[in-house]
Amino acid sequence: MAKTKYLDNKSILVTGGTGSLGQALVRRILTGEYGKPSKVTVYSRDEAKQHFMRLDYLQNAAATDEVIYHNSRDVLDFTIGDVRDYPALLAALRGADIVFHAAALKQVPSCEYFPFEAVLTNIHGAQNIVRAIRENPLDVEKVVGISTDKACKPINVMGMTKAIQERVLIEANRQSRNTAFNCVRYGNVIASRGSIVPLFVDQIRNGRPVTVTLAEMTRFLLTLEKAVDTVMEALMEGKPGETYVPRVESAKITDVAKALMGAEQREIVYTGIRPGEKIHEIMVSEEECFRTVARNGYYVILPVLPELRGEGEAEMALDAEYSSQDDNISVEKLREVLSEAGEEIRRFIDDSNQ
Repeated sequence: MAKTKYLDNKSILVTGGTGSLGQALVRRILTGEYGKPSKVTVYSRDEAKQHFMRLDYLQNAAATDEVIYHNSRDVLDFTIGDVRDYPALLAALRGADIVFHAAALKQVPSCEYFPFEAVLTNIHGAQNIVRAIRENPLDVEKVVGISTDKACKPINVMGMTKAIQERVLIEANRQSRNTAFNCVRYGNVIASRGSIVPLFVDQIRNGRPVTVTLAEMTRFLLTLEKAVDTVMEALMEGKPGETYVPRVESAKITDVAKALMGAEQREIVYTGIRPGEKIHEIMVSEEECFRTVARNGYYVILPVLPELRGEGEAEMALDAEYSSQDDNISVEKLREVLSEAGEEIRRFIDDSNQ
């Protein structure tokens, strides 16, 4: 099936659909780029965010470049529920053809202070999806779980729970009747809620020192659109149990701050590492290299369980771990990368360099 028709007449469920990635994913789906789905359901526990999404999509006076359907009234639906709540989740899954599982507790310090809450959402939530599909006559064709670079060689609760979430979803393929489960693993999304770029912009705009944890700290950086690209690639091209990883730029956090400062450099204050925080992030570990292949511009980690990998030896795409510590881009290049994250950041960078 052509990519432009992949979602034609499909019923889609997006758990955590009011989050940064969830909203970007819904927006892309509604453009019709991948075909016209019969239904897109946003499932989350945040009624306020659902209300504002509804206003954004359902109360437009006319179709826009982003939303081609007539006010989206025929397609977009909202359901309040928690992935921890098995009966509510089962009800939301009925009739779904494709599930994007983006619901998560993702703030690293919060997960350190409330570790069992992270377990309930990030692990039990994924298991509830698997259980519902295994134990009920559902017609779900594919589940794509959204993971994080912090799941690779994890040192914090968020990463640990996401690592287990990956394994829960991958293992689900062993006894799955008609459903394929895949994962996507990516790094920091530029300008997403709670990320460093909005914090730096606010600090610079208000004349305050820029706060960085450690001078050595590095991160992978990608735009929301690139994150959505990766999710859709995993959906359309991924085989059961595979994990898709985008090839993206990495940078020192101090250079991110300098790129946003522009001509008027401001004071950088180093605050020290936060609970559970890594200095460098890794998206593919050394142990995963032997089963990582290159496909369509992405790294694809083949399933850890040999019975899911099939026959034949994989041609290794990496001979060392894929770490944000390596190949950091310059401040000048960073300005280009950050400018791709949205009009507001682009204008801010342009103004700061005048």
